[in-house]
Amino acid sequence: MELLYAVALAVLTSCGVYLMLRARTFPVVVGLALLSYAVNLFLFAMGRLGDAAPAVLGKAEVYADPLPQALVLTAIVIGFAMTAYALVLALRAQGELDSDHVDGKGDH
Repeated sequence: MELLYAVALAVLTSCGVYLMLRARTFPVVVGLALLSYAVNLFLFAMGRLGDAAPAVLGKAEVYADPLPQALVLTAIVIGFAMTAYALVLALRAQGELDSDHVDGKGDH
């Protein structure tokens, strides 16, 4: 299971970095989102989530650490806001410059 998790993290990270290095704005935004998903999964993995271990203190003998879960929830909200802002910037640049290139020059 750990191997599958590590491979999924590697695929998300490599696809995110590859898309962020593209010359168009939309793939850059998608790559940024993929990279944030990879970071969220990495934070979840660092929390050592166990089978049926509650995150709330109670009568259980083994507890899951609630801090990585709180960090991932915060990262999801921040990532969504960042993606929305980057999309608005990309659409504004497309409208103003008539180009989808990151540098704004395009190939007219």
